[in-house]
Amino acid sequence: MGEFDLIRRFFQRGDGTQAGVDVGIGDDCAVLTPGPGAQLCISSDMLVEGRHFLSTVEPARLGHKALAVNLSDLAACGATPRAFTLALALPRADERWLAGFAEGLFALADAHGIALVGGDTTQGPLNLCITVFGEVPRGTALLRSGARAGDDIYVSGRTLGDARLALEVFRGTLGLPGEQFEAVRRAMELPQPRVALGQALRGVATSAVDVSDGLCGDLGHILARSGVGAVLEVDALPRSAILEAQPPAVRREMGLAGGDDYELVFTAPPSSREAVQQAAGQSATPVSRIGRIEAAAGLRFVDAQGQVLPLQLQSFDHFKTA
Repeated sequence: MGEFDLIRRFFQRGDGTQAGVDVGIGDDCAVLTPGPGAQLCISSDMLVEGRHFLSTVEPARLGHKALAVNLSDLAACGATPRAFTLALALPRADERWLAGFAEGLFALADAHGIALVGGDTTQGPLNLCITVFGEVPRGTALLRSGARAGDDIYVSGRTLGDARLALEVFRGTLGLPGEQFEAVRRAMELPQPRVALGQALRGVATSAVDVSDGLCGDLGHILARSGVGAVLEVDALPRSAILEAQPPAVRREMGLAGGDDYELVFTAPPSSREAVQQAAGQSATPVSRIGRIEAAAGLRFVDAQGQVLPLQLQSFDHFKTA
């Protein structure tokens, strides 16, 4: 099976056109037309075998995650997904692997109404790079730079830290019974991008970012771009019963610095608390208030009683993490 046969068989569906996509796969470039008064939002993420995912992951789950992590970036901007490209390096043209990967990829794409409009394939170590294109009404994109002193800090979801817990089981540093391991493994391999929540937060949230490298590090991007600091209420973080059963030190590290959660952390003024809850209800996505923005620089941690916790945590960094 040659490169172009591979593309036609597994990745080309019809003429590839839909709302906002005038030309899809088949030409040198895709042609996109944003809606009237809209701005384009564009993001890329690369997944490398052995760095971002294990060789044992099911192809359908890998297809899902490859697109999910990119849709999560659009969610953090409040954007509506429109199209994506896929650059795929494969050690060999394994038809069974390709069928599973495409199945997971397109199931999530169809759920969000987003079209594959181009990309590239080559032979080499397994490497996936997706670029997503979305749109927002002009001037409404959620950014990292809008947080202000006094804002509440929120995070979406119910299971912050489960993905990192699964990774530690794979690494052999922790053990879990089979059923519990499968639950946290699902969190790691099948993240759900919070696209509907991001859209519902336009005009409500003052800043937002998705949690990919760990809550502390990703919230730190908001603090740096906004020129503010924050206090995090560690015991207010949403946790699964599986993570709750772990020792306090493990719970805190997994939730605060775990990474691979793909939830949204965002800020909003106290006057918008009702609007935040309405956005959560409208998008069927739970949110938890976990802290506040302060004028003084730095990130501080407190427990449920307000006592300062001297935590030293570091989120994932590709060039600093062993």
